[in-house]
Amino acid sequence: MVIGDDGLARCAWGGSTPDYAVYHDTEWGRPVRDDDGLYERLTLEAFQSGLSWITILRKRPAFRAAFAGFDIAKVAEFGEADVERLMADAGIVRNRAKIEAAIANARAAAEVPEGIAALLWSFAPAPRAARPAGFAEVPAVTEESKALAKALKKRGFRFVGPTTAYALMQATGMVDDHLASCFVQLDRP
Repeated sequence: MVIGDDGLARCAWGGSTPDYAVYHDTEWGRPVRDDDGLYERLTLEAFQSGLSWITILRKRPAFRAAFAGFDIAKVAEFGEADVERLMADAGIVRNRAKIEAAIANARAAAEVPEGIAALLWSFAPAPRAARPAGFAEVPAVTEESKALAKALKKRGFRFVGPTTAYALMQATGMVDDHLASCFVQLDRP
């Protein structure tokens, strides 16, 4: 835990930079239940692979502009000219495999009859009896994240391994990994 200048106890990572503090306090772990919102988080988690989250967080406005506000239908229509446009955009992470995966994932998401929100949330585990006391109790991968990654890959999604799937679950409120002593109190999904 870390105590911020405001006197609030936060998960240690949440107090390491002002950007992290805002993200931790207002967004991380809060339920996201709309398709485009979940597609955004899935895309950003995939882009984060191998990088620090702060890099992605600080580039988020540019990602939103580059990927049409993460509108699944619009991104699903992106073609090779869009890939080249994105590769030239210094505001985002210019990784061809991740850019192509983001487009492929929009196309795959558009094909999920029940919508990706229903699909993703169907893998959310039952709420824990208690929040973790420390980060040693926070897994990087769970049986649910393995099953989610497998289901997404089967539907044509890319860059969605079990670790990315669990990070998505944490970020979107499918699990509550705020530490027990953290001031953030979330409604259980």
